[in-house]
Amino acid sequence: NNKIEDKNNINITFSYNKKPKQRNVRDFVSYFNKRYNQMKSFLLGRQGLRNPLSIKFIRDKTGEVSIIGVVYDKQITRAGNLKVVIEDPTGFVNVIINKNKKDLFEQSKEIVLDEVIGIKGVIKRGSIFADNIIYPDIPIKESKKIDDEIYAVFISDIHMGSKVFLKKEFENFISWLGGNFGDDYYKDIAKKIGYVFVVGDLVEGIGVYPEQDKDIEIKDIERQYSLLSDYFKKIPKHIKIILSPGNHDAVRLSEPQPNLYKDFAKELYNIENVYIVSNPAMVNIQSKNNFPGIDVLLYHGSSFVYYANNVEYIRKLGGQDRVDLIMKLLLKKRHLAPTHTSTLYIPDETEDPLIIKKVPDIFATGHIHRVNVSNYKNTLLLNCSCWLGMTDYQERRGIIPHPARAIVVNLKTRETQILKFSKDNIVLDKENMK
Repeated sequence: NNKIEDKNNINITFSYNKKPKQRNVRDFVSYFNKRYNQMKSFLLGRQGLRNPLSIKFIRDKTGEVSIIGVVYDKQITRAGNLKVVIEDPTGFVNVIINKNKKDLFEQSKEIVLDEVIGIKGVIKRGSIFADNIIYPDIPIKESKKIDDEIYAVFISDIHMGSKVFLKKEFENFISWLGGNFGDDYYKDIAKKIGYVFVVGDLVEGIGVYPEQDKDIEIKDIERQYSLLSDYFKKIPKHIKIILSPGNHDAVRLSEPQPNLYKDFAKELYNIENVYIVSNPAMVNIQSKNNFPGIDVLLYHGSSFVYYANNVEYIRKLGGQDRVDLIMKLLLKKRHLAPTHTSTLYIPDETEDPLIIKKVPDIFATGHIHRVNVSNYKNTLLLNCSCWLGMTDYQERRGIIPHPARAIVVNLKTRETQILKFSKDNIVLDKENMK
């Protein structure tokens, strides 16, 4: 999809812009075949998976074999082992992961339905007894840093128009970006800000969930975007604002979500330092002659709740409170929503836009309304805060928010700070730093 180059050191290297069209069963088949082939290429680059065979060629074999396939099913057997059914374009095979292989069995807890994995093991009586599970995974990435001290700020889930929108705190955030709020330490940071990324749910929206009207202050979605635009117009023009949508925004729910619809958000499109991208999107900043720039992957995070609830070890360690574990899991899968039911999606017959093709330097998400900073193989993981208080709907969903926080990344040092805004001041949120 379109690559947009900009003189202000912003290259939008991926933003989904294909026009909607009618879909049929063949599109799903093509979509999953494209995904399988892309994931297979990742796996073929991994050590320990040499010369994998198609499933139809292993049935009469004995001894060691390697395969690459899609996880069709998984279940615990009566003996307590894990049985995984693997499918490739030529057939199915059962893979047994023995509970007595403790490290391997622990690793197998990360297997999710519909993902593409590699298996190495021994075939006996038509089943593979696994010795190794290979995920597509990202490689360790060089920790890229720029020469100049420039900061990027990350927020999400503004929910403009909600009754519990934190108006004063957000006004203070906007004022801080202009160098007019906070003590000298924070004002000094504000002088060096070059970018603000907003990762979805810019407005509260209309009709997103049952009885939402009880939570809405402004019941006209165009007005919600208009008010948001008024805030963004106050941000200094040298700061570039990158906006991607979320499930509350005026755009289709199915992923990839294209850019915000101009009919509803036209005022945002008229702000010269605003760049509107899809969900997900990849944005490159600060590229120069001999420096490739910093790659920022934006994904709102609609699939997160599924993995918080359905991956056992994540659920036991806190579920949605451990969004860092969810983000690491998806990087290992090289996919933002590998399981068919984990998010609504459009089956693109030419590619799978939710594949993580290029390894990002920064992976920024939202949706969970909790702030979290972590690291995986030198990719900085940022789950961004929200700008509203607790609603009854959030309470029912088990979301306990960390509101009114901004994540600030020093692109020269890769140091990260979480700034917590109140009605009166800014403080460092050290509790949520890993």
